[in-house]
Amino acid sequence: MKKKFPAVMLILHLLALGMLIPSFLLIDRSNTIVNVLIGAAFILILSCIVYTIIYSQNSMRRISKMNQHLESSAAEFMNSLPAPVAVIDDNRQFVWYNQIFAEKIGLGQDVYGLDFESFVKIDMDMLSSSGSALCPINDCIYDVTAEKFEKNDMVFLVLYFHDQSNYYTIKREMSESHPNVLVITIDNYDEIMQNAKESEKAQTSVETEKLIENFMSKTNGFIKKTSPNTFFAIIENRHLNEIINSKFKILEAARSIKIAGKYPLTFSIGVGQGADSLSESENIARQCLDMALGRGGDQAVVKTDTGYRFFGGVSNGVEKRSRSKTRIIANALQDLIMNCERVFITGHRFGDLDSVGAACGIAGAIINLEKEAFIAVDRTKNLAANLIDKIDEATDGALFITPSEAESMIAPNDMLIIVDTHNKDYVESHTLYERARSVVVIDHHRKTVNFIDNAVIFYHEPYASSASEMVTELIQYFNYPVDGKIAGCFADALLSGIMLDTKNFVMRTGVRTFEAAAFLKKLGADTIAVKHLFSNSIDSYRRKTQIVASAKIHNNCAIAVADFNSDDIRIVAPQAADELLGITDVDASFVIYKTTKTVNISARSLGGLNVQVIMEQLGGGGHQTMAATQLENVTLEEAAKALIITIDDCKKNNTDL
Repeated sequence: MKKKFPAVMLILHLLALGMLIPSFLLIDRSNTIVNVLIGAAFILILSCIVYTIIYSQNSMRRISKMNQHLESSAAEFMNSLPAPVAVIDDNRQFVWYNQIFAEKIGLGQDVYGLDFESFVKIDMDMLSSSGSALCPINDCIYDVTAEKFEKNDMVFLVLYFHDQSNYYTIKREMSESHPNVLVITIDNYDEIMQNAKESEKAQTSVETEKLIENFMSKTNGFIKKTSPNTFFAIIENRHLNEIINSKFKILEAARSIKIAGKYPLTFSIGVGQGADSLSESENIARQCLDMALGRGGDQAVVKTDTGYRFFGGVSNGVEKRSRSKTRIIANALQDLIMNCERVFITGHRFGDLDSVGAACGIAGAIINLEKEAFIAVDRTKNLAANLIDKIDEATDGALFITPSEAESMIAPNDMLIIVDTHNKDYVESHTLYERARSVVVIDHHRKTVNFIDNAVIFYHEPYASSASEMVTELIQYFNYPVDGKIAGCFADALLSGIMLDTKNFVMRTGVRTFEAAAFLKKLGADTIAVKHLFSNSIDSYRRKTQIVASAKIHNNCAIAVADFNSDDIRIVAPQAADELLGITDVDASFVIYKTTKTVNISARSLGGLNVQVIMEQLGGGGHQTMAATQLENVTLEEAAKALIITIDDCKKNNTDL
């Protein structure tokens, strides 16, 4: 509130002016009265000026005291707040802080003039943009809010520290205590138990349950046995994370249990982590278990926001001797074929003898069912040109069509059969797949994340040697109207596919593999004609030997880089990888080659090293003994360095790799 100027001073000013003005109007300066008046007027004016100055100083002093009082009151108020408060300048240095800040955050240290960011770890960019940021300090978590003000052309930030430690403690406790469903199953339990003695079965059951009880004893969860080979468990997040960090050691422990001293036991585990409810967690756990079984078992699968995480998977899949599933699939597939107009068959991009051979085999069976069949292949990007020419000659060129022709021909009542791949990205024609109303998948590769999820029939057996073996078993159960024998050229095609993926019946062979080959021999398969399908030109042979000669040994792995371009590089590179396995003390072989802008790695092993795990680390996949990957925008040298690092990491982190 403003003070009024005193009335006495106003009267004195008017009186002085009244005396001074007439005195100046008088011309006669010798008059004594005039001189007295002028002198009195000047004295009076001087007195007024002195009084005004004194009055103004007193007023300023009172205003200054008032401002100091207000600032002192604000400081006392901020100092009495129950939360830490600090003020920093535009150089982000402390210029003021209250007592509770000094106690809880400063811990008694004088921080005046210190740099704020060096003392308090906080995201200043977020604090400046959003006005708040989290700050963990001294075992507490603070939500810091900032308020900006300016004074004397300087910018200050008032920082208020709100203690949210209790909230985050409760939140962390809720997260750690959140329950998750685990589904644990014994792989191929019926197959490995059917020939075991009763005492061996009882001993295996006791050892298995003891192992699982020991596994659960380190948690506060519980487990329930729902069938002879299946267990359901509920585990809190805190213990599940420890199990994940230990990479599911129970998988390794399970392999130490051997039935009759020969057959190791393996587990497949599906983990339902991250669900909002137990029912959703169970669904996720079952999906993960399907993924684990689809990849051959002996592994745990955890679903994440970006896909799946895989643990284990170092054992070979156990062959299923029972064909009941094959017979059921064959009957269902035949019903679909008989109820559609036409059948289109395709494989993966850059098709090989297994892909094209399986397609030819199923096409021959469909023709015997008196249905129209077409095989969609890209002849310009195919590794089975010899087989395609052979089938063309036997069928008058009526079987193979281009992917673009298939895309324009396929109708709603037609069916698409995809062989030797289950990945959407690897199909010969993605457009053909999208246009098909009814899709059937027949594949033997270990399951990948981007699998075809809308198939009417998803026949997937990762233990099988090849897609051609699976097709051979299926067509045995078809009920043909006239003659059950397919043409000899189709039997040759199927046998060539089996021979390719088994490396002439050396790798990934089981009892059913030889039974399938025997069945094809009965159908008239010519082994000499099949052998000719693998023939190469002398130039191709030279290129293969050039790759083998350039190989170097690293950590028991043969690594070769093909630094040349050729039209048959996709054929000779895998052949060179197979040749490198014949070197002493080589567990796996890798051939690196380039096609256009893509660097490819072809990997092979004899089972001593799981090349699938290594290729998955580089974005690829495949089988334990045969895998591959493709790398974009890298050089051959960069790809070789990345491969060496991956091999070393996998061998270091996976002793059973």
